[in-house]
Amino acid sequence: MSGNNLVLPIVLWGRTAPTHCISSLLVMDDFSTIITGCHDGQICLWDMTPELKICPRAMLFGHTASITCLSKASASSDKQYIVSASESGEMCLWDVNDGRCIEFTKLACAHTGIQFYQFTIGTEREGRLLCNGHYPEILVVDATSLEVLYSLVSKISPDWISSMSIIRSHRTQEDTVVAVSVTGILKVWIITAEVSKMQDLDPVFEEESKPIYCQGCQSISFCTFTQSSLLVVCSKYWRVFDAGDYSLLCSVPSDSDQLWTGGEFIAADKVIIWTEDGCSFIYKLPASCLPASEHFRSDVGRTKEGSIPPLVYSIAERSDKQLLICPPVTRFFFGRREPFHKLLIQGDSAGRLSLWSVPDSSPPQQQPLQVSSTISLQEAFDKLTPVSSGIIDQLSVLPGKEQPIKVTASVYIPSQGRLVCGREDGSIILVPATQTAIVQLLQGEHMLRRGWPPHRTLRGHRNKVTCVLYPYQVSPRYDQRSLVSGGVDFSVIVWDIFTGEMKHIFCVHGGEITQLIVPPENCSTRVQHCVCSVASDHSVGLLSLRERKCIMLASRHLFPIQVIKWRPADDYLVVGCSDGSVYVWQMDTGALDRCVMGITAVEILNACDELAPATVDALSHSAVNLKQAMTRRSLAALKNMAQHKLQTLATNLLAADNADKGNLPKYSHNALVVQAMKTNLTDPDMHVLFFDVEAVIIQLLTEEAQRPNPMLVSPETLQKSQAGADKGGSFLANKIFKQVKETMKETIKEHLLDEDEEEEEEMRRREEKSKSLSLLEYNLTMDTAKLFMSCLHAWGLNQQLDAICLERLGMLRPHCPISFGLISRGGHMSLMLPTFKLSLLTGRKLTLSDIVGKGTYGVSRAVTTQHLLSVISLANTLMGMTNATFVGEHMKKAPARRLSKIPGGLAPAALRAVPSSSVLRSRAPQFLKVFWFLSFSYPPSHIYDGGPARSPAAGL
Repeated sequence: MSGNNLVLPIVLWGRTAPTHCISSLLVMDDFSTIITGCHDGQICLWDMTPELKICPRAMLFGHTASITCLSKASASSDKQYIVSASESGEMCLWDVNDGRCIEFTKLACAHTGIQFYQFTIGTEREGRLLCNGHYPEILVVDATSLEVLYSLVSKISPDWISSMSIIRSHRTQEDTVVAVSVTGILKVWIITAEVSKMQDLDPVFEEESKPIYCQGCQSISFCTFTQSSLLVVCSKYWRVFDAGDYSLLCSVPSDSDQLWTGGEFIAADKVIIWTEDGCSFIYKLPASCLPASEHFRSDVGRTKEGSIPPLVYSIAERSDKQLLICPPVTRFFFGRREPFHKLLIQGDSAGRLSLWSVPDSSPPQQQPLQVSSTISLQEAFDKLTPVSSGIIDQLSVLPGKEQPIKVTASVYIPSQGRLVCGREDGSIILVPATQTAIVQLLQGEHMLRRGWPPHRTLRGHRNKVTCVLYPYQVSPRYDQRSLVSGGVDFSVIVWDIFTGEMKHIFCVHGGEITQLIVPPENCSTRVQHCVCSVASDHSVGLLSLRERKCIMLASRHLFPIQVIKWRPADDYLVVGCSDGSVYVWQMDTGALDRCVMGITAVEILNACDELAPATVDALSHSAVNLKQAMTRRSLAALKNMAQHKLQTLATNLLAADNADKGNLPKYSHNALVVQAMKTNLTDPDMHVLFFDVEAVIIQLLTEEAQRPNPMLVSPETLQKSQAGADKGGSFLANKIFKQVKETMKETIKEHLLDEDEEEEEEMRRREEKSKSLSLLEYNLTMDTAKLFMSCLHAWGLNQQLDAICLERLGMLRPHCPISFGLISRGGHMSLMLPTFKLSLLTGRKLTLSDIVGKGTYGVSRAVTTQHLLSVISLANTLMGMTNATFVGEHMKKAPARRLSKIPGGLAPAALRAVPSSSVLRSRAPQFLKVFWFLSFSYPPSHIYDGGPARSPAAGL
């Protein structure tokens, strides 16, 4: 769902919180937001109240590797920008308020530390990012464009920089950058106004280089209280230096079982140091380290290490003693403006944040500090009422069990509107995507139906399903019926997706199946009908779906497989392993051609990427004119284009009896795409619904034009298409409408997941033996629009408008706040966590309806703008359609049951507002007027505090 289209994500997280193994921490200057980066590449935004209560708000996706460091990227309070860096060299600039990616880049080097630096030139203020990492200099990057401007380079003993600190001078215009290399050499650079203007000039060399014998430096910090001290923390000791001549003032070794990982000044005479196991210690500095004392620098040159131990007066221990898979991350922050808190924050591998408020005075009797606030992502999910739902929770909750069966693998088939979900018990569920999303998000009469929505369960795996593949979706050379799944039982099963029959079981691997891949188009004929399976026993197989046997098994890899690539012209399958080795296999013979490592392995993998895909002439695309009309946002042009296509079809029929049927061209984008995502391989799937507004509109207008309408084929049109057709007019008209009827039947069959015409007889025979998976009739496009509009409407802000939407339009009210998302540059995405409503509840008493409305239009300006554009454009489209309604016939066909328990804890009274189908159908002609009112009754500018919103009518 990339490109310039207006695509809106809605996410179904499920009851299990995503894995968030914290690797870096940052607190904004106003102490309202905490940002955490994790080892899986995601970034989580946490809201913090003045009472120090923490609530997770959103998760940012975009990095492909572990987050190594976070830093603020702006000094002004109105622009809350941060920058993040990953192990793969990626850098992203984010807007914390919107979760929007503003800029991104990728460098050849990985950063381990970033510090924001702002300087003033006249009346202009410029922001810079000073970056250090696995390279021998300090890169100075523009904070807006992420462009490398210049670098701070070492002349003497250049080496990687372990840590650095910026010393701001209030007396002169010169600022100092102090850094410690991995070999324990302290280096000093002077930054002046002239240096700050530099760009693409000669590098800036250090002013001073001095060995201080601090190998393995973990952090270096400058005392802003006295402007005269530096704290250097190493693994085995921490030291205080004079910031003037960098002479040693104090040195304290660690205990034998402790490894220091960082520290900060919390006052002029106090420092806080934390260890690798999550414990923190607060020390009082000796008089020789205090400039205000008469003993300052009295022991320089004579002090033995540890001879004058500082006074330990407080200890903060990690509250959770459970075994962690990696050391926790601890940071100290103090408020430079209101509120003036001194906060010690710690994040661990379980996704837990713990916060301590450090007092200015010593606690009595040297008691440990108590945790001020602590919360994990899973705890926040468990507090939700109603609980956060998954994509098929209504079909996965077993009697007597609180947790539903987890979805571990899934694939969405847009052409059929069907979602295939593999679960941890080995079963596979096939379900209509729009209907199952409506059940999870919206309340209505479907909650009274037994076994709704219609589904089929495939059983064959003995344990968890790990991957699912529908090959026909990747390439039409495969059988449209074939569905392939792999599990932890070492098997790969081929299913008939229409009948649910198990066609074949491949048992060739000695480990669980981790991946299923479709070979490229230009492979040999035999390989083209295979799927490639990868297993945890380091084996790769080519499984022929046509011959139903394994034609190649490559099982000599010594390390886990990381990448599979192809050289079809050479008949090579290239396997890259985690140790850097590359194996080249011949696909037809199954022979190992070579095994290489080092630079040769890298070159082979790169050579596979150099194969350019075949170019496609965009002008020959049948839907290009529709796309151009949509780009101009001209609904009239879209309708004319759709009608023109139908008239062209009629002309072709009149010209020749054996002309091709030629359905209306299908738009290249799908109106709805369901994408399964997980932050870690061990997590169950969460599902994101991507709604393409442009595709929804085009499909609605195309289907409107396909409906038989006498106005589409007028007598004038018939006279133009065939001159002198005096006595054959009625015959020709009947022929045209017969063709339209066939076109409609094919479209409906596609939506009902039916088979081709030549296979109908075979299907009728199979239905006698096995129940067919033909779903109840429904309009896929209209159901998508219904789900979309029901989620976007700001429920609870206008009671009269809510009643109109329910009673006249057939829309459904959400029974829980919707978690929306925002797609920004480069496909970077922010997704609201279901716990965002806890932030709305903080300090205020809001009803569920208020939370739903404010969650729709009170998230951010960027999200609000997209929602308003979507509602207005889709409402105007529906207004121009004939008798458009959100009421489908399928809702009346399922048997009703007595309401005993409603998902999500809804009261039966919530369903009384849902009108019957007959009432909605009788009020369908009022659809147009109501939608016009619905379109221009937004935006509710009083919802968010960022000021008045733009009128949606502006710019139309």
